[in-house]
Amino acid sequence: MASVPAKAPERPDEGAQVAQLLAGSRNFANMKADEQKQELNDATQSFNRDRSLYARLRLALLLSVPGTGLDDEARAATLLEPMTGSQPAGPLQEMAVFLSNQLAERTRERKRTTQFKDQLDALRAVEKSLIERSQGKAR
Repeated sequence: MASVPAKAPERPDEGAQVAQLLAGSRNFANMKADEQKQELNDATQSFNRDRSLYARLRLALLLSVPGTGLDDEARAATLLEPMTGSQPAGPLQEMAVFLSNQLAERTRERKRTTQFKDQLDALRAVEKSLIERSQGKAR
């Protein structure tokens, strides 16, 4: 059960391609793990054969689906980079810019979460130190 057609039509209607990609990513998220691996493998092979915008975006989109165990946001962002450098020229590039922005936001959120966790750990260490100090004076 392929979630996204492996090859774009000869005369691409980019709006239809974007719709296919979105539907495919939703299907991908609901697949069993072995089906996801096969779909990702198919997308990788397709991209290696045909480095079209469609194949590139398809692979990046599958790599960016969270919670699959196959997600690789860094690789997805790298794949999207060539599509986001200039003014978007069509729906596929618009989708690439959107996805790239989403990946960048996830990265920022992860960094903020890590910073907050580090700050909380530091506050807990200070609290523990103060408790130990006050218990030492009470003796």
